[in-house]
Amino acid sequence: MRTKVQRALLSVSDKTGLVEFASGLRDLGVQLVGSISTTAALRDAGLEVTRIDEVTGTPEMLGHRVVTLHPKIHGALLADRGQASHLADLATHGIEPFDLVVSNLYPFREKPDIETIDIGGPAMVRAAAKNHAWVAVLTNPSQYDAVMSELRANDGTVGADTRRALALEAFAHTSAYDAAIVNWLESDDVLPRHLRIALERTDDELRYGENPHQSAARYRDLAAPGFWESVVKYGDFALSYLNFYDTEAAWRLVHDLGRELGDGPACAIIKHANPCGVAVAGNLADAYRLALESDDKSAFGGIIALNQVVDDATVEQMLPAPQADVVIAPGYAPGVIDRLLAKRKRTRVLEARPPTRDLRHFRQIAGGFLVQDPDHFASTRADWRVVTRAQPTDEQWRDLELAWRVCAYVKSNAVVLVANGQAVGIGAGQQSRVDAGEIAARKAAGRAKNGASATDGFYPFPDGIDAAVAAGVAAVIQPGGGMRDDDVTAVADEHGLAMVFTGERHFNH
Repeated sequence: MRTKVQRALLSVSDKTGLVEFASGLRDLGVQLVGSISTTAALRDAGLEVTRIDEVTGTPEMLGHRVVTLHPKIHGALLADRGQASHLADLATHGIEPFDLVVSNLYPFREKPDIETIDIGGPAMVRAAAKNHAWVAVLTNPSQYDAVMSELRANDGTVGADTRRALALEAFAHTSAYDAAIVNWLESDDVLPRHLRIALERTDDELRYGENPHQSAARYRDLAAPGFWESVVKYGDFALSYLNFYDTEAAWRLVHDLGRELGDGPACAIIKHANPCGVAVAGNLADAYRLALESDDKSAFGGIIALNQVVDDATVEQMLPAPQADVVIAPGYAPGVIDRLLAKRKRTRVLEARPPTRDLRHFRQIAGGFLVQDPDHFASTRADWRVVTRAQPTDEQWRDLELAWRVCAYVKSNAVVLVANGQAVGIGAGQQSRVDAGEIAARKAAGRAKNGASATDGFYPFPDGIDAAVAAGVAAVIQPGGGMRDDDVTAVADEHGLAMVFTGERHFNH
């Protein structure tokens, strides 16, 4: 069934496109009724509009808190015109129904405050959405063009499928609005009693999830959109589910390195959610080259993240290198993107702003979620403690800090070997910390000599130190806090190693 639109109620905070849409309604012979501010805007544009208080006979009150909460508004929205008793009530009380409602709400998400909590707007939207069998409700200016096109093509009528789709968006709109209010009222608590998350599916094309038999999509958090909303993608190929996941890890790691290690050039290469190459250097080209040399076999099909504008010298290093699925950077020098895509047509080139730290981290379990504040580095070098007789040299301190940062991004159990600003061996995701150390040493292939080793958790036994010594490192950094810390320290002293306790661990599952 199609609804003929003869009378429309317009009450909007965001007036984008309003005059054009209202003009289209007028041209179709639709009677316009507006809230006080909406009426003023439309009258200024030369449109004839009846103001709400002229319909209700009741002036606004309580500082504009009560305007639309009136039977002549809500009766006009909620009347089921298929029921004789409803039609009789309309006639008895002199109420003329609305066929279309345009309403978006006070800008609470942009300006959270008691006075920006809308009451009348959500009530109108929900009433119209409930009665979508008869009423079309628009809550976003992006809907105007499609609805106007349908009205013009169908003699001023709106179809049932359209009304239902609009009602769905309306309820989602008010639900997200309420979620923002709940979260604001509990905003001082990272782990509040109530958590309301409003998610909206984006238009990103994901062919499938981790595997071809899994469906997948990206959803945005309406209350706290992240850096992905402003990412600019170059190239023809869409990002996959795993591209998003791995790129997020690479982008956060490379910015963490840049912030904490002096804002110098840095590069991180991620493969299957683990770093396989990381380096800091005096220029971006060297940082990329060293990161690639960390493990060039694993880098094939990986994610390359760079923390500075990609210049010609860096591209010269990248073009003969293994294929990367994604390159992400804050910007690109003129001509760089064209050079990249000419040689690497399947590479997705992204330009992004720095990531921000999320307030909470969610992990789904059966019937619910585990929630925590995201992992972060709570301690600094000033808090760390050298527990051995040997003290790290300045060069070793630099490698220790880099190894410690990288290790937090490696799946547990993790061991990272660093030498001269380059991650030369990374052992990830092992049940045994010794096994992780042996994998890291094998990948380093002798390049860790006089460098540093980091582990995400404490060494439970001295054999972890033996593995570090076998890799050739001169300094070790670990959380400490194990029952055998004294035994581990004694073994480090026997080997002449410098060992640092940070007092914090960084498991990453």
